[in-house]
Amino acid sequence: MDTEHITIVDEQRKPIGVASRAEIHKNGLWHETFHCWIAGREGDHYYIYLQRRSDHKKDFPSLFDITAAGHILANETIEDGVREVHEELGIEVTMNELIPLGAIEDCITTEQFIDREFAHVYLYFLKNNDLFTLQQEEVSEIVKVAFIDFYDFCLGLKSTLEIQHVTKKGKENEIIGITDFVPHPDQYLIEVAEAIKKELEEGGDG
Repeated sequence: MDTEHITIVDEQRKPIGVASRAEIHKNGLWHETFHCWIAGREGDHYYIYLQRRSDHKKDFPSLFDITAAGHILANETIEDGVREVHEELGIEVTMNELIPLGAIEDCITTEQFIDREFAHVYLYFLKNNDLFTLQQEEVSEIVKVAFIDFYDFCLGLKSTLEIQHVTKKGKENEIIGITDFVPHPDQYLIEVAEAIKKELEEGGDG
């Protein structure tokens, strides 16, 4: 995966070259990614679905993250990123079914790498016939949280979340905190939460 080639962009998101994924992250080069947050509605309540990364992932194993996400390769368009939803979650979606939430900066720095992303963020409303079939080497499980709590969590108004297990049925609800999540910047989470809230208020699921 580190040998995948990705387009380098400048701070105006204009392509300026190509490098391997390893070089991109080693040198903190800006690049583009695809993020899809999945929401669901049960009665009057909205939920956000989160993936728990596989225990075997090189980066951030076992932590909770965006429902589906991935890098845009050098020979791909942003629209090609929709493949991540099917690859990771087993759900077939098209770009026409996604609600664009904008391009949001998502920068994560650790001792191992500097990940500077322009994330093209989308929202998808789960349909009744959608079934999660997980890519086990990438995703260990799917959980859901009440959106009202997720919103407060992203804005720093709550320090914990109650998760309900979706794909590991029978497990009791758990309480998790910020250390259980991939360390996306506060501003990224705020922008995502605000954008999703706006869509829910406008009845984006029809």
